[in-house]
Amino acid sequence: MRMPNKFCLSLKLLYFITVIIFFPGFLPSSFSMYAMSLSSGLFLLEKPAWAVAVAAVGVILGWPFSILAFLPLTFYSLAKQFKQAFLSGAVTSIALLALSVLVDHCYYQRWTSSVFNLLVYNVLGGGESHLYGTEGPLFYIRNGFNNFNFCFILALLFLGILPIARKKYAPDLLIVISPLYIWLAFMSLQPHKEERFLYPIYPLVCVAASAVIESFPDLFRDKYNPYDNSIIVMMAKFLRPVALSLILCASHSRTFSLINGYAAPMEVYKILEHHDDAGTGSVLCVGSEWHRYPSSFFVPDYIGEVRWIDDGFRGLLPFPFNDTLGGTAAAPPYFNNKNKASDEQYLRDIEACTFLVELQLNRPFPYRGNDLSAWEVQAEYLVSISIFFFSIVLSHMIYRNWNCFSLLQHYRTWTESSHLPSIGHFSSHTCGRRRMSLACTNF
Repeated sequence: MRMPNKFCLSLKLLYFITVIIFFPGFLPSSFSMYAMSLSSGLFLLEKPAWAVAVAAVGVILGWPFSILAFLPLTFYSLAKQFKQAFLSGAVTSIALLALSVLVDHCYYQRWTSSVFNLLVYNVLGGGESHLYGTEGPLFYIRNGFNNFNFCFILALLFLGILPIARKKYAPDLLIVISPLYIWLAFMSLQPHKEERFLYPIYPLVCVAASAVIESFPDLFRDKYNPYDNSIIVMMAKFLRPVALSLILCASHSRTFSLINGYAAPMEVYKILEHHDDAGTGSVLCVGSEWHRYPSSFFVPDYIGEVRWIDDGFRGLLPFPFNDTLGGTAAAPPYFNNKNKASDEQYLRDIEACTFLVELQLNRPFPYRGNDLSAWEVQAEYLVSISIFFFSIVLSHMIYRNWNCFSLLQHYRTWTESSHLPSIGHFSSHTCGRRRMSLACTNF
């Protein structure tokens, strides 16, 4: 199908502003998002065999669960060109599965399939994904609006405009966009929810919203006169750039919100680069902020080990790699298939910590960084608009998700002096130095 020029423009702009944030995160779900983008594009360019091959790559090398999102495109491609699409998908799948098994054998020293094991564990039972990270059925709706603002609402309205724009968008574009509804419904029914689980369909949100924006004039045009240019149709055409501008402004606001409101944890870790006098083999301890730990690639070389301290989390956390147990072929006894915390995952002797990263909110856990006789403050990040941290737990979603920090700072000062309830809550991230050693604490 040939897409209108304005539709292409809307797609490019929406895609750049909203999805570009999630592309750098090289996760299985984000890899499936790459595959979904390429596969959908090939399908619209009338190359169904290539579309099925790319879908197989996204499922096997990316995220096996994303097969559900690729099913409509795959089935329709088989219906259009069965022989070519079937051979393309079968050859690609067999080759990739064989390669995956060989790589698994190389690392695990036994014949197994990580793709098959992942599906068995999560689909056939045995896992405890509901141990933590459980949310209500509207979680993905809220997060969809959070990340795509009005674009997400327009995307969900695609089925509503389809009867009017059927000649333009059915069946090809309908096939491409249908995984948006299938995947959203399926994932909303699962108890364990994470934002990254929606990554595979994020490009489809942009496509669906662009199609709705392009169809604004069709809502008012006489169905028997495709060239109708009445006043109301012209006004609808004018609404297209207005809607797009509104979405772009809200998207920029969200981007600035992420940069300005949630950069403090990264800034705290940057302090470590300037304290290599702590010596080689230093121990970095992380408490309740384990989920914001930026990975070992961002930790200076002189830090020999990263350890967790018990701040109340009861899930299983990563352990330092121990090659003496058999390397990647071993199954260490402190791991379990229930996602339950192991006693060995925590460092009990906090005196062994050279550095400490900790966030202080209203939580029923001890705050070790409060002891100023043990920790000497080196740098504090509080009111500076580029590095203070907006409390996710204590603040309303509307105020913490959009770029309202300057306003909230003034409101915060006013409410504190007038004893009125605050709408935004902030925490300060502080980097401190332990007496006779170094420490970092997030207050």
